[in-house]
Amino acid sequence: MKILIPTAKEMNLSLKPHGKCFLSEQTKTIVASLSQYSIEELADFYHISLERAEEEYIHLQQLKNGQALTYPALHLFDGLMYRNIKRSHLTEQELRYVDKHLFITSSLYGVIPVMALISPHRLDFLVKCTIFGKSLKNYWCNDYDVAISDEEMILSLLSSEFETVFSKSVRDKMLRFKF
Repeated sequence: MKILIPTAKEMNLSLKPHGKCFLSEQTKTIVASLSQYSIEELADFYHISLERAEEEYIHLQQLKNGQALTYPALHLFDGLMYRNIKRSHLTEQELRYVDKHLFITSSLYGVIPVMALISPHRLDFLVKCTIFGKSLKNYWCNDYDVAISDEEMILSLLSSEFETVFSKSVRDKMLRFKF
């Protein structure tokens, strides 16, 4: 069984870093594309202030240069869903369970275990980004499908933004929850 949750825009940047970031080839390709943007272009791309765009520019350059610090994804993301998971109070048994069954769907990293080490980023599937002439959703579709293809039970806590990255045949196997 795999339980799928989305990323969150809010991030807890007060965590102790866990070292440098390892990037998959797919992630390196996305970072290479985004790291070419100027601060002004990032502000326009993400519809954010220049100050926030400068922060994102620095994060992208650090990712590109292998200098980005990492944090466990479960603790880095700090949106409502994440704040309601009692992350700092999980027992060893609970940590093993979530590490084996709980996965985050990311537009930058793909489908990752919740304890995967990642770096802060703003990318989501709503931005108009093309990689090799494909939208981010189309770029990730095969990798997303492969990540859960051997699962008989897939519990989805994803919004349609994230679910539609998966092919229809995989989506048809998902058990969904409406909130």
